Amino acid sequence: MSYLDNVRVFVRVVELGTLSAAGRDQRVTPAVASNRIKELERHLGVRLFNRTTRKLSPTEHGRVFYDGAVKIIEAVNEAEAAIADLSRNPKGSLRITAPLGIGRRLIASGIPEFHDKYPDIEVRVRLSDHNVDILAEGVDVAFKLGVLEDSNLRMRGILKCERVLCASPAYLARRGTPKTADALIADKHDCLLLRYPGSKEYFWTLVTPEGTRKFEVAGPYDSDDGDVLTQWALEDRGIINKPLFEVKAHLAEGRLVEVLKDSPPAPVQLAAIYPHKRFQDPKVRLMIDFMAERCQRLIGKLLGEEMLAEEATD
Repeated sequence: MSYLDNVRVFVRVVELGTLSAAGRDQRVTPAVASNRIKELERHLGVRLFNRTTRKLSPTEHGRVFYDGAVKIIEAVNEAEAAIADLSRNPKGSLRITAPLGIGRRLIASGIPEFHDKYPDIEVRVRLSDHNVDILAEGVDVAFKLGVLEDSNLRMRGILKCERVLCASPAYLARRGTPKTADALIADKHDCLLLRYPGSKEYFWTLVTPEGTRKFEVAGPYDSDDGDVLTQWALEDRGIINKPLFEVKAHLAEGRLVEVLKDSPPAPVQLAAIYPHKRFQDPKVRLMIDFMAERCQRLIGKLLGEEMLAEEATD
């Protein structure tokens, strides 16, 4: 077995906590991952992990070796990236992530085209509406709707996305159409929320005539999948807060109706988030450039207008 492969598996076991998770990440079986750790321990002559039935935690030797191992892998990745840049032939793997909605509509659907252009780049896509720890999970690029909250990361803005509040005609006929933002709470409207650990939608930020305000709205149920919320709204279950491009077709066809036009949700930025050093890698630059152009084009088409790109923030 390659010593570097053993080191890569070791690093991912430390970061993910289990052999099975590290094996999936490195595309090997748990048995192979276990053998690589054992071979590394034999080579080093020390035990690297304390083993329990559920999780592996690094020993003191393991923690010391991890710090050096990360630097080794980063150095190899940077060297490979430099060679790829010089040869104009980018190679290697990219780990990218995106929320389910934009991931399905904009990102995942573009991966085959990206691979056609760059056949030596292997792309691993993870779609999730959960808050992904980019550094801990070894993500190269995360496409997300939101703001940059981690100073250890960089952001390239792609475009600002207008959001709307909307509900089905049947729901509004049954419960009434809110006339003010305060009515969402006063009239106990069923607000369908995207909720998961780290979620920011425990409140809605609306731009009211009195200024930007936060409203602690509530509803009888919530989901960690944004598309589920849209389906519930179409089934007359409540009010949703969604990017306009995701619901524009439903609004145009009358299946959903916009409410509180005078107090719309604050717009949200679609951006590419990545660790500081990753943008030096030509694969990362190529992916961000490709997806930025694609998202601007497709969202513009969905909205029937030209979209202006956000200035990059590196």
